[in-house]
Amino acid sequence: MTDDNNPITPEIVEEETESKEGQLVQQVTKPEVLYLIPITGRPHLPAQIQPLMVNKTRWEETLTKASKDGKNLLGLAYLREVKGQYVYKDDFPKVGCIVRMMNIVDIQGNIQFIAQGLERFRIIRFLSDKPPFVVQVEYFEKLKENEDELKAYAIAIINAIKQLLSLNPLYSEEVRQYLGMFSPDQPSPLTDFAAGITTASGDDLQEVLELPSVIERMKKVMLLLTKEIEIAKLQTKIQQDINIQVDDNKRKFFLKEQLKAIQKELGLQKDDKTSDVDKFKERFAALKPPEHVVKRFEEEIEKLSVLETGSSEYGVTRNYLDWITSFPWGVHSEDNIDIKRAEEVLDRDHAGLSDVKERIIEFFAAGIYKKDISGSIILFVGPPGVGKTSIGKSIAEALGRKFYRFSLGGMRDEAEIKGHRRTYVGALPGKMVQALKDSKVANPVIMLDEVDKIGMSYQGDPASALLEVLDPEQNAEFLDHYLDLRIDLSKVLFICTANQLDTIPPPLLDRMDRINLSGYITEEKMEIARKHLWPKLLKRNNLTSRVITITDPTIRYLIEGYAREAGVRTLEKLLNKIIRKSIVTILKEGKKKVMVNIKSLEKYLGPPIFKHERQMSGVGVVTGLAWTQLGGATLPIEAVRVHDKSAGVKLTGKLGDVMQESAGIAYSFVRANLGEFKINKNYFDKAFIHIHVPEGATPKDGPSAGVTMATAIVSLATKKTITRPLAMTGEITLTGEVLPVGGIKEKIIAARRSGINEIILPEGCKPEFKMLPEHIKEGITFHFAEKYKDVFKVVFNGRNGS
Repeated sequence: MTDDNNPITPEIVEEETESKEGQLVQQVTKPEVLYLIPITGRPHLPAQIQPLMVNKTRWEETLTKASKDGKNLLGLAYLREVKGQYVYKDDFPKVGCIVRMMNIVDIQGNIQFIAQGLERFRIIRFLSDKPPFVVQVEYFEKLKENEDELKAYAIAIINAIKQLLSLNPLYSEEVRQYLGMFSPDQPSPLTDFAAGITTASGDDLQEVLELPSVIERMKKVMLLLTKEIEIAKLQTKIQQDINIQVDDNKRKFFLKEQLKAIQKELGLQKDDKTSDVDKFKERFAALKPPEHVVKRFEEEIEKLSVLETGSSEYGVTRNYLDWITSFPWGVHSEDNIDIKRAEEVLDRDHAGLSDVKERIIEFFAAGIYKKDISGSIILFVGPPGVGKTSIGKSIAEALGRKFYRFSLGGMRDEAEIKGHRRTYVGALPGKMVQALKDSKVANPVIMLDEVDKIGMSYQGDPASALLEVLDPEQNAEFLDHYLDLRIDLSKVLFICTANQLDTIPPPLLDRMDRINLSGYITEEKMEIARKHLWPKLLKRNNLTSRVITITDPTIRYLIEGYAREAGVRTLEKLLNKIIRKSIVTILKEGKKKVMVNIKSLEKYLGPPIFKHERQMSGVGVVTGLAWTQLGGATLPIEAVRVHDKSAGVKLTGKLGDVMQESAGIAYSFVRANLGEFKINKNYFDKAFIHIHVPEGATPKDGPSAGVTMATAIVSLATKKTITRPLAMTGEITLTGEVLPVGGIKEKIIAARRSGINEIILPEGCKPEFKMLPEHIKEGITFHFAEKYKDVFKVVFNGRNGS
């Protein structure tokens, strides 16, 4: 190792040789000590001249010392990989190349110079094992080799270079530089040059550099040249294929342009504007528009003909004409009204709902008699999942009409119904125009889903916009803001759906023919599951009933324990879950068939959500019936005497204002008629009564619990218990009148579901009760009360009913 304070100055030995013609061929400098720099990528070979760039911070000192003597000689050694930030002496190979540095310049933190390769060297030892690296070297001796063999290989290399030049002319500049420095008759520089112009890897070139024998070097280089020629041939072929494809595309393009020019001269082809005008005229001619539409169309076509295609007005007018000519003016589908076919379609698609089907058949019959089924607006009201939307599709199928559905839920802009004016950017017609355009007829069945969930905002009130649409007296001249034309919607059959009526504006509700869809009873759900849901889910999962089987008792257990809602959506989800779990069992256990029974049902779905409802009983406990958006429900009411310090009533259970008033009326009525119910006349003077309706987190309201609360107070005051499964509903007045309430069908279904077999209803509900299907009323005893004393007799005296 050298001392940094006494730097080594390399000794220079120079030789000059001349060619036979007396020309200076090469000046070889052979210092015994060299400054060394590593390079990556490819090794530098003798006979190579190329620019190099090194990091100024690391190697500036090495380059400065190497250029001190004026010879600018430097050793370069190829590193296969740099393992870290620093380079150590063990990283260097044994063989490198001595170069002369020329044109040394600083470029943005790096040093660039031209390296002229001179001679191979072999490292004997390191005199400095850290930058600047200094090594003692020796040079390869010239071996005595067969001249004829050298000459033969040289000719082969020259021919290979010529072939490479013909394939890739980019090598010609490097060949010219080589011929300016060396004679083609010198085999060693020729071999190094040939290796340098290839794209061989750094390891292959390092192997060429380390070979002492020129013939061995030539053999290696010939392999590299052959590989390079094959790559150049493949590259040339790829380029030729690309050129052929590009030329073919160019040729086709020019031919098409020429063809267009010829067709235009002969009048066989039109420009874009003429093409648009002719297309719109052709479309419009196939329609049967009214006179005012024809006039507007002619005005817009004339405007389009004089506008420039690049103007914004052209695009607006073109879109308007596109909508006008796409609208089915005067195009109607023929109704296929057949009562028997309509019944078959409804029975095929829906189980139960006999009263609803009867209403629909009546609607069809009226249309057949007057030979026109238009101008009707039907409203299906019922809880989610009872089949409102699917019934609409069945009606369209039975009529043979096109069906179009869109949801009004959350709609806040009246322009969604009546369209935007054309003055706005991106204006579009309203949903009614879009529905008729998509249906391609002027008399489709249009379903307006979720009509009870229309919103309202500063942009307008869509519910008010629907008044014109759903009024048979007005919709014959419906005006869409975008088209600005009167449209006849009187031939359209509108079907609306809603979960409740409270949020529908009365003027809008007044225009609809309402049909209530109550929930399904267990038997109806079983039939739906057997005939519709289960086969549909099996088909969706590419299964058959032979692979997965479910028994009827299992379906009943599933309905009563997991899916008690009014509709069948939860039931469908649970059946789908059972199929998924069964498929997992088939795949894991390799079974070919799975039988789903009650025991496996609990394995797939867990314990039942709903247990068998045990009717609450005791003094002051009475079961009422209530209606909710999800169908009917039982409503137990409890009354207890808290203390005798002061008279009063406390109400709990998240009761609404109307229900609180009903409780007050019931309390006042009972207190005013103590003798009639055989209650101690001093009972209420000091009794503080607490009335509670369970499930306190659920909001409750309405007058139908009046008789139930009165009965609970009477039971508490007389200390009489209702022991049989009995429920009641009805509004009570201060004089003891029992007034009719709504939702009778839903309430009866809820009572049946809970195992109640005796129900008290208001006398005023008798007409609605008589319209109910027999299978809903079967097995239940009904009592009708005109006054509360009738309720009292049934509850506490056990009077028989119907």
